[in-house]
Amino acid sequence: MKALVLSGGSGTRLRPFSYSMPKQLIPVAGRPVLEHVLHGVRDLGVTEVGIVVGAWSPEIERVVGDGSRLGVRVTYIRQERPLGLAHCVRLGRPFLGDDDFVMYLGDNMLPDGVADIAASFRAERPAAHVVVQKVADPRAFGVAEVAADGTVRRLVEKPRHPRSDLALVGVYFFTAAVHAAVAAVTPGRRGELEITDAIQLLIDRGATVRAAEYGGYWKDTGRIDDVLECNRHLLRGLRTEIAGEVDPLSRLSGPVMVAPGARVVRSLVTGPVIIGPGTLVEDSRIGPDVSLGRDCVLRGTGLAGSIVMDEASISGIDRLHDSLIGRAAVIAPGPGDVRHRLVVGDHTRVEIAA
Repeated sequence: MKALVLSGGSGTRLRPFSYSMPKQLIPVAGRPVLEHVLHGVRDLGVTEVGIVVGAWSPEIERVVGDGSRLGVRVTYIRQERPLGLAHCVRLGRPFLGDDDFVMYLGDNMLPDGVADIAASFRAERPAAHVVVQKVADPRAFGVAEVAADGTVRRLVEKPRHPRSDLALVGVYFFTAAVHAAVAAVTPGRRGELEITDAIQLLIDRGATVRAAEYGGYWKDTGRIDDVLECNRHLLRGLRTEIAGEVDPLSRLSGPVMVAPGARVVRSLVTGPVIIGPGTLVEDSRIGPDVSLGRDCVLRGTGLAGSIVMDEASISGIDRLHDSLIGRAAVIAPGPGDVRHRLVVGDHTRVEIAA
């Protein structure tokens, strides 16, 4: 089996960050979302991965490389414009050949894994096997209508009036039978080649399509609040690891990871907290639920429930929470409005009342 990981798209819901970095590289619990996805693919025993990339291809390639660091072998597949998931399968055909494959959206987090669903697909080999989960409002998703035996009767992309609460979670298993269906579909009402239309065509032609309900944690990291919530969830599994320096005047409680080269000076750190390589935390109260990137500087700061990206600096700001701070951003005291929740893009300076 091979994998097709989709990492194009503009990430409009994640602005200002998606102006300066691809949404798949936003860090969650110390690693880019895309790395979490590739670890999930590798855990299925799949090592041949095609990554569909768009305008952010150079940055994604710089971070992921050839995949060897993550235990996979990566082939990059360029998509000039985001024309739909089925279009990605068309582009990936030369890489996929006639092999079975798993298609995985590069901004979806399923940390509990889908190994059992992959095993079922390998054993039964239906033309398609979709992964679904019950949601309160299915209108924002592809929706599956499923019979009692797990057979999919109908798929609809973002229906105005859903007839099911089973949403497609962004992981699909296919045999080579899908390629003929993908070649036959035409753009839907959104102007894209929808994978739901291709799967529905398989159903209409009499092929077997099955659905498996995923019972674990699932988050589409397409919005700021989702990124922060996912960060909190993943940090629950953190274990204490102190590779950097913690001075005698500092106190750590709960699970805290202090990476090599990091320093904690006269500070209180309440886990779960990740302090990235080379980062300085001084005279501060950090945590819980905080991920600090590489080479950050925090002085005289109170921070909780937040992600701070590489090389950012925060000084003299108390009670900052539920914030997402971009790379090399600077947060400092000043005359600005009193705000305790910030969303700050890369290389941005913000001055707020302490």
